[in-house]
Amino acid sequence: MNTRKPVIYINDKKCRNSYSCVRVCPVNAIEVKPQKEHPRVIPGRCIGCGLCFVSCTPGAIEFRDSREEVKSLLSSGRKSAALIAPSIASEFDDITDYRKFVSMIRQLGFDYVHENSFGVDLIAAGYAELFTKAEGKYYITANCPAIVKLIEKFHPELVPNLAPLVSPMVATAMVVKELYGDEVAVVYIGPCIDSKDESLLYRNGELIDGVLTFIELRQLFNEYGIQERLVKMSEFDPPYGHWGALYPLPPGIIQAAGIKRDMVTSSVITASGKEDILEAVSDFDKYIDTIHHHFNLFFCHGCLLGPGMEHHTERFRRRALVSRYAEKRVNKLDKTAWKRDMDKWSKLDFSRSFTPNDQRIPDPPEEAIDEVLKIIGKAESDNEINCGACGYMSCRDFAKTVAMGLAIPEMCHTFNLRNKQQYIETLRQTNKKLAETKKALKESEELSMREKEVAQATSDMMNNMLEKLPTGVVIVDSNLKILHSNRSFINIIGEDAVAISEIIPGLAGAELKTLIPFNVYNMFTFVLKEDEPVVSKDIHFEDKMLNISIFPIKKNKMCGAIIRDLYSPEVQGEEVTNRVTEVIEKNLEMVQKIGFLLGEGASETEKMLNTIIESYRKKSGDQR
Repeated sequence: MNTRKPVIYINDKKCRNSYSCVRVCPVNAIEVKPQKEHPRVIPGRCIGCGLCFVSCTPGAIEFRDSREEVKSLLSSGRKSAALIAPSIASEFDDITDYRKFVSMIRQLGFDYVHENSFGVDLIAAGYAELFTKAEGKYYITANCPAIVKLIEKFHPELVPNLAPLVSPMVATAMVVKELYGDEVAVVYIGPCIDSKDESLLYRNGELIDGVLTFIELRQLFNEYGIQERLVKMSEFDPPYGHWGALYPLPPGIIQAAGIKRDMVTSSVITASGKEDILEAVSDFDKYIDTIHHHFNLFFCHGCLLGPGMEHHTERFRRRALVSRYAEKRVNKLDKTAWKRDMDKWSKLDFSRSFTPNDQRIPDPPEEAIDEVLKIIGKAESDNEINCGACGYMSCRDFAKTVAMGLAIPEMCHTFNLRNKQQYIETLRQTNKKLAETKKALKESEELSMREKEVAQATSDMMNNMLEKLPTGVVIVDSNLKILHSNRSFINIIGEDAVAISEIIPGLAGAELKTLIPFNVYNMFTFVLKEDEPVVSKDIHFEDKMLNISIFPIKKNKMCGAIIRDLYSPEVQGEEVTNRVTEVIEKNLEMVQKIGFLLGEGASETEKMLNTIIESYRKKSGDQR
């Protein structure tokens, strides 16, 4: 039967890693692992107290949902009985009359509706007898399932001191089964989450067939559209409870037992709430031979603020609501019938036993604790501020839990604050460097833009100047495709080149071999391959005599050529040398810059042009 979901677990889809659950858990049953994205409830260590459920603002802590299970029972055709905890006076203060509430329960499909307060009366009488016969042995009440789990798992040496009596829920279920037979489906409705686990302990889980929290009950009311204004009044089914109606108040069961409660003569000490409970159990363990009292313990501040309720505040207002409800029920109670019922049902066997289930983790070595304290900046005792923000009593307790592998240093407030300050300083330095880099980048971009504008202007100027040269200029890449040529080159090559240039300006991308003779093409190939210039070669081309000089610009990658038509008027006569010299001198810088723009310098170009000048001077002298 106990193969269901854990009674409390974490929904990873809702978890925001606030660690509030870890901080409030009284037994370190929620672990935080560095390699895990979210905390995880350890079912074996969990005591079902529900503090994590109440504290989790995102609602990531969830408990086992029993609504579908109960709906199946109600539709199964079996007779069904609802056992109602007297905490209804605290939770359902919006319902004006408890009899309307009873009718709403019947509207869900229950055949019988019983008060759990009668079970409280039965168990209270059992405590009165047990304490009277204790003879120097002191007991801890076992009404609260979270208290029972706390002792079984974390104080197993105190298991013999647990009062060997079932809880009021179980006692009422036993009476109902006797009334209607084992076939009746029993569903307990109350404020406690861990009652879901407690119900599985008896008769293989068949004594109590289902447990609903008040939260789930409200959800069922909404699902079925059940409202107070739509139902008539209805009374609980007998037997009725007496002062057991005060059970939601921590000392309520003691009053129901008729045990004295004054500070001098009472034999029972009552404690409730996480802090008082942990201290009470510790003191019972250490000092019971001095204390000489039985302990009546409730993990919550009474069942009027249980975790299975929608409201967990206004404790004293809710105390008043419970007291008023109990007084009203007792005033109209038939005391004779109650006494008769008590005599009858007290004959049932309400005894139970407990099983130690030690979940304590051995303390880690002191070296491991000291290492954690060092990590969180608490290596020196003066630095142990014990602020409690992590949820632990002291920095050392927290360090011990981290060393056990159940928590992480980031849960320490001061550790996080120090890391945050370091992070902020790192971020500030990073932002400063980023700003400096951004400024430098902007300046670099501006400089690059200016250089680009200058280069573009220079390129435009050189292109314009090239276009005005009477000498043909062409530059080709390693595949002998034209990168750039001027108008003179295009005119010298002929009509085909002129036609192509109308479509492709400057013949950019055109295959050189389709435009010039093969022997000239081979000269270009030679220059690219050998990285040597070809200077002042005269070549017949159609009806022209061309003087060609080819020079490397980038080794094996790029070369250029200057081509002159010797038959053109500009190149005739003695003026040739002077004009070539003038043109070369005026445009040398321009040709060099062209070479740079195309990826290389113009030193070879200058050398080649000077060679051309010398060649023409020599040739001119020979002619004279």
